[in-house]
Amino acid sequence: MDNRQEHLDNLSEIRQLMERSSSFISLSGLSGISAGILGLIMFSYDIVLKPEKRGEIIIYTVILSVIGITAVFLLTSFFAARKAKKKGLSVWDGSAKRMLISLFIPLTCGGIFCIILLYHHFDFIILPSMLIFYGLALINAGKYTLNEIKWLGISEIILGLAALFFLDYAIEFWAAGFGLINIIYGTLMYFRHEK
Repeated sequence: MDNRQEHLDNLSEIRQLMERSSSFISLSGLSGISAGILGLIMFSYDIVLKPEKRGEIIIYTVILSVIGITAVFLLTSFFAARKAKKKGLSVWDGSAKRMLISLFIPLTCGGIFCIILLYHHFDFIILPSMLIFYGLALINAGKYTLNEIKWLGISEIILGLAALFFLDYAIEFWAAGFGLINIIYGTLMYFRHEK
């Protein structure tokens, strides 16, 4: 009987090791919450500043996007490193690298796509496109991390597609996707995996 229990314990340990090597489990729900708060701050700046000239809109959009992506990456890195340290894991292992590559390929394509939309004066579909490409990036990266990321991605795509139908409210859909939905999923992830 002891021999059987030892084998079961070994199998359980092997399973845990395999999960750690294939999934980036250091992703923190606090990353989603902070990204959502940042999204709402960016939305509030858009309401206050309201750029009207085409050149101002382009510069404003590019600057805000670069600042936002950089800030989210830094916050995510900080919270992931903190969570990994608590669990005694390495934060930048093979699964983290695979997740980042899977995330940044659709994000880069989406960024280039939005620049092309600006170039051709299709400004009105940029915000829905950002949501859709963000959702695709999350679904793609979700293969290497927590399951909630995939569902967050699906939610973002649904919001992006809805925003295409209601273009007059695209900024509100954008705020819901990059703000509220990130906060909701981040909170769920935090209480499910960290508390």
